[in-house]
Amino acid sequence: MGENILEPYKQTIDRWLWPDPFRNQDTSVAKAKQTVFNYKKAVGDHAGLAELMVFYCEQASGFASDVGYQDESYFNALVGMFEQAVATANTLPADTRDALIARLDRVRSTSHKCGYGVGDDMDSILANYTKRKDRPSVRR
Repeated sequence: MGENILEPYKQTIDRWLWPDPFRNQDTSVAKAKQTVFNYKKAVGDHAGLAELMVFYCEQASGFASDVGYQDESYFNALVGMFEQAVATANTLPADTRDALIARLDRVRSTSHKCGYGVGDDMDSILANYTKRKDRPSVRR
């Protein structure tokens, strides 16, 4: 999936998760999440969807860390998107999956600066992912 198809979606996510404080812009988790949903509905490509979810997480954790943003609903949405990103990345081929998981691991590390247990929640999500990845799947 070409980067140019993702770019307008990324610009919208960036706008709503990393607003310009000098322009008196506000955040909007709902609008950022809607952008991800709109991509899923319009294009439906799993690799592109995973890329947008990871980008969402990078922007949200980066903004909160850089400016000291403290909003519980923002963090709850970040953790929820992080979990969805891990799950979606897990459906992709190993090379793509591993690159996305490495980026999510950096998000997890950055998110420890946010407080509210965000980094700890992400630790658990990635630990559960790793356990599932290393363990053969068994259906009962």
